[in-house]
Amino acid sequence: MPDIGQIHRNEYELEVGRTSSGKAKLPEIIPVSIAEAPGRIHFLGDQGEPEDGYYLSAAVDCCIQAAVSMRKDNSVRFFAVNLGERKRSTLSNIKYRREDRWANYLKPAIALFQELGCPMKGLNFSFSGDIPQQIAMASSTAIEIAAAIALRNLLRVQINDLDFAEKLKAVHEAMFGTTESIADYLAIMTAKKDHFLLIDSAERSVKLIKSPFSRFRILLVDSHVPRLGVENEVSLRRDDILRGLELLSIKKPGARYRDFAPADMIEALGSLPEQIRRRSTHIVEEIHRINDAVSALERHDLASFARIIYHSHESLRDLYEISCPEIDWLVKRAQEIEGAAGSRMMGFGFGGSTYTIIRRELAQEYKDRMEEYERIFGFHPCFYEVKPAGKARASRLQN
Repeated sequence: MPDIGQIHRNEYELEVGRTSSGKAKLPEIIPVSIAEAPGRIHFLGDQGEPEDGYYLSAAVDCCIQAAVSMRKDNSVRFFAVNLGERKRSTLSNIKYRREDRWANYLKPAIALFQELGCPMKGLNFSFSGDIPQQIAMASSTAIEIAAAIALRNLLRVQINDLDFAEKLKAVHEAMFGTTESIADYLAIMTAKKDHFLLIDSAERSVKLIKSPFSRFRILLVDSHVPRLGVENEVSLRRDDILRGLELLSIKKPGARYRDFAPADMIEALGSLPEQIRRRSTHIVEEIHRINDAVSALERHDLASFARIIYHSHESLRDLYEISCPEIDWLVKRAQEIEGAAGSRMMGFGFGGSTYTIIRRELAQEYKDRMEEYERIFGFHPCFYEVKPAGKARASRLQN
């Protein structure tokens, strides 16, 4: 990763000060706050209840770095190092603008501290990162969190991480007009190196589970399958989930999916439309898979953990119906390798990516099989190797 602090100083010429004759004098050094936020993977639960679900997650060792400094005017400047692009706004006009694209993900950080009543002049932001794009690793949320933590450090605001995550999520939703899961914020802000996270988004709680995979790597594969109409399909499934819970709750008012057992879905066979029953069954069974997976991790029972992960993928394929032949092929090839400890699609589906937990020495064997994938499907896959990493943090305040 480049030195984001030095790039930021170079971009905004933060060492200033000359005499009236033009001769250099002792420069005025403007403080630069730097923070970083990791990407994250949801191993299980990413198709559950948006606000009330369980997730088995981890942060991973690729990240976004953000730098911020004060200006003397009310302008706001944004610089995306990797893209070499710049955007600008003003403190009085911090809102979503389609043409601002990536800069929109830096704006919630500013809006948050405006809502908190923090006095600010203009701001300079820079960010760079190595989180792979468009493969369900929450890169946009990482941008948002890195910028917010850098600004919190610069302004020296005291706020606990849970309140911080809640407020940042709320600001994002108001600005973008969307509903977000708190799980992404919690995963990025509470992670610990070499640990999995059991996230209860309803209770806003996180349990750390030591990873037993010290000799393994997490291999991500971008299938490069074009994803058309994904938003509509995802929306339809969310509607099915809500309708299913509504019907199931007739006899159990106020219930959530976690309050049902797989046997309840069999009993409800006649009262639920078939499609809604399939979607709801996936949600209920996934909750139990998450609890079983945590137990397997704590026992270091890698074989059981692998079976749980594979069964989750089968459920996404057969009940939730968001997989595709290319993704199924990638998972199947991983299953054939003795020494793989689970493989599954990740994200919204209909293409996208998979993760495979595999022994380090076997990663190349799996990659070698991708020549056949390209020959069969015509798409060139892309690989990333990651491992569980620590949480977002302010790294330093440079003077």
